[in-house]
Amino acid sequence: MNKDKDYTYRSIRDEREYGPYWYSALWKVLRPVLVGLTVAVMVAGLCMMLWNKVDSSFFAPMDSEDRTEIPFEIASGESLTRVAGNLEAAGLIHSKSVFKYYCDFAGMGQKIQTGAYTLSRSMSLTEIADRLTTGDGNPIVRNVTMIPGETVEDFAAKLVKSGALEDPSALLELCRTGTAFRDYYYIQDVLTGGNAERRKYVLEGYLAPDTYEVYTRATEEEILRKLLSQTEAVFTAELQERAEETGMTMDQVLTLASLIEKEAKTADFAKVSAVFHNRLKARMKLQSDVTIHYITGVRKMALDERDLNANSPYNTYVYEGLPVGPVCNPSRAAIQAALYPDEMYLAENYLYFCAKNPESGELYFSKTLAEHEQAVAIYAPLWKQFDQSRGIQ
Repeated sequence: MNKDKDYTYRSIRDEREYGPYWYSALWKVLRPVLVGLTVAVMVAGLCMMLWNKVDSSFFAPMDSEDRTEIPFEIASGESLTRVAGNLEAAGLIHSKSVFKYYCDFAGMGQKIQTGAYTLSRSMSLTEIADRLTTGDGNPIVRNVTMIPGETVEDFAAKLVKSGALEDPSALLELCRTGTAFRDYYYIQDVLTGGNAERRKYVLEGYLAPDTYEVYTRATEEEILRKLLSQTEAVFTAELQERAEETGMTMDQVLTLASLIEKEAKTADFAKVSAVFHNRLKARMKLQSDVTIHYITGVRKMALDERDLNANSPYNTYVYEGLPVGPVCNPSRAAIQAALYPDEMYLAENYLYFCAKNPESGELYFSKTLAEHEQAVAIYAPLWKQFDQSRGIQ
């Protein structure tokens, strides 16, 4: 047979048996690709099925149709574990562990914010986590501050101004009587001490100055208890022992400290304390202007005869010794000064002091009446100018 004819014959035979060569080559390339795609689709399908199972079991809403509002609170200091547990107990999430792991993985663990939130069972786990970390709930706590030297009335007015109270009358009545706080031994001592009825407020002097975190729905009594409890922490066993050494009760220490707090800046606390201790020892009237301010409610530097003769058990120009009770709520530093007066001023028997320029708060100390009267003559015009500048006659 002719070679050309033989080649043509074999080519026709191969195409009939095996198809064209290009198709065979293409199939060799496409076959693994198609197999890979098929496997990928199957794996993706399995993954989707698994995700749907995980989502429905852990991340999906508890009930997508239930939009009933559920109040949920996070208190200050609550851990992520506690929050997750409370969410599960409220029926808002499927698993507290998954919620915790999700927040940790997403970097939300430290971003959960205190507040009062409104959630629902129609919310997914991620929606709830977003809500709690953006902090769009109403705060459930607020800070209240008692500044050293403030009175009960100052504090009550501040609470009203900040929105913590609508009206000060209930709080002021609790402070006036003190009977709701007999469980504090130092308040019980005041109530049984014989002069509670003569005081303007039984609790005056016992509300420890500090900043406190209280619930927004806290009652007047709950707020006061926060401050009263801190007083026990401030008046330590060491200070109690020192008070016994000096022959003073806790009430007397707080009363003296309140005068020191209102009369001087911190740098002069111990010196003012020494003057008062010397006058008490000499049975001299304390003649403290701040007791008059407490009676009148006005800080007047140049006192007149009407002020000095005010008929009140707080008037240290009329009555000898300490006033009937504290005239403000003193700081730790003032309490310390009341118990540890300046030793040099004690030894050298300083008996007088007066203000220099009222704006600066500086004091002038004297040992004798003559020296004191000379200082008063120098500085009294500044006191009158100060009063006039504030519209006080």
